[in-house]
Amino acid sequence: MISTIPAYNIKVVLKETGLAADTLRAWERRYGLPFPKRSTGGHRIYSQFDIEAIKWLMARQAEGLSISRAVDSWNEKIASGADPLAGFAPSTFSSAQATPAIYIAPGTNLDSLRAQWIAACMKFSESSSEQVLNQAFSMFPVESVCMEILQKGMAEIGNLWYENKSSVQQEHFASGLAMRRLDSLISASPVPSRNQTVIVGCAPNEWHTFTALLLSLLLRRRGLNVIYLGANVPTDYFEETVSTIKGNLVVLIAQTLTSAAALQLTAFIFAKERLPVCFGGRIFNTRPDLVDTIPGHFLGSSVDSSLEEIEKLLKGKVKAYNLKTASQEYRAAHQAFISNRTHIESTITELAQLFSINPEGLNTGIQFLGDNISAALQLGDMDHVNDEMEWIKTLMHSHQQPPEELAYFMEIYSKAVDKHINNQGEPIRTWLKKQAQLAS
Repeated sequence: MISTIPAYNIKVVLKETGLAADTLRAWERRYGLPFPKRSTGGHRIYSQFDIEAIKWLMARQAEGLSISRAVDSWNEKIASGADPLAGFAPSTFSSAQATPAIYIAPGTNLDSLRAQWIAACMKFSESSSEQVLNQAFSMFPVESVCMEILQKGMAEIGNLWYENKSSVQQEHFASGLAMRRLDSLISASPVPSRNQTVIVGCAPNEWHTFTALLLSLLLRRRGLNVIYLGANVPTDYFEETVSTIKGNLVVLIAQTLTSAAALQLTAFIFAKERLPVCFGGRIFNTRPDLVDTIPGHFLGSSVDSSLEEIEKLLKGKVKAYNLKTASQEYRAAHQAFISNRTHIESTITELAQLFSINPEGLNTGIQFLGDNISAALQLGDMDHVNDEMEWIKTLMHSHQQPPEELAYFMEIYSKAVDKHINNQGEPIRTWLKKQAQLAS
């Protein structure tokens, strides 16, 4: 039987559990657990039972529960007459959780914790990054930690990679940890308390799932039944799921121009079926004029605005939207481009040898630009590709590649378009020539 006799000071407890002192005090202050006795001098004195209770709570956190849910589970077991520690073997608890949190800096606001989490991810330290998150979830609401540490942290790590200050391996490591934590939190979410169903998924060709997964978690925590479909969901899969489940709302996420074009086609299908569709993602924040090309309701530029917009739509507060379609010139250019794309790209490969362009990455560049040109033509404005080109220019500069290569590539692409689609390629040719001038 575990002793309930007070015998240990706080230093012993912190060493035994690996918990940070301010986290322990926060648990005691907010949740009343553990509940140490006091010495005659007013100092906290803990029992072995208190220590095992702390380890039990940390184990629940490692499984994905927030500290508030873990405390609720503890209290429910006590109220029912059960012993929460029955069958619990603290010796089997993850050593990553039991190691002292020596890396944690004194600052415990969300900005400081985010900086600590990023630093741990950059060092590939899974135990340190997990401890930072455990501490954060013990002190702040789940929503705040997810948005202020995970979402903003991932964005900062992405910027570091973009600036060539971190590796793709570091970004993937951090993304894996963040996604795993979101999955755990979703698994630990309470059962739906509302009779409305929201279907969330990434548009075809969209592989970045963090935003969609985060939105799914936050909607579930609002009591909604959420069906999360994941990345790169083909349109017919969306249709099949919607017809089977009879959802109240479909949420589509796109981060890139190519996935925005795919999202548009999916949204058109649901619009014909009069099913409310809402959408969002990075590309709609960087290219606001794209919003008017999608037959649906824009979620806004932040997660908070997305949640509020979804709530309005579920209450029937649907606003009319003004849909802008591509011009006849763009529709003709789009059809001509997709019909002749194979020939265009074959010509580009041949011409690239004459201009001595570095063959490394040439095929990737051809594929990338072709996909974005096709998407921009479908969406009615070649300037939609501008931001994607700025990304490429910055990336080339970071890797010390000469800008002349990009200018040559644009000139070659323009020649190939002229050769195979001639007059119908005017929107493409005009844009390519402008980009070649900017790159030179």
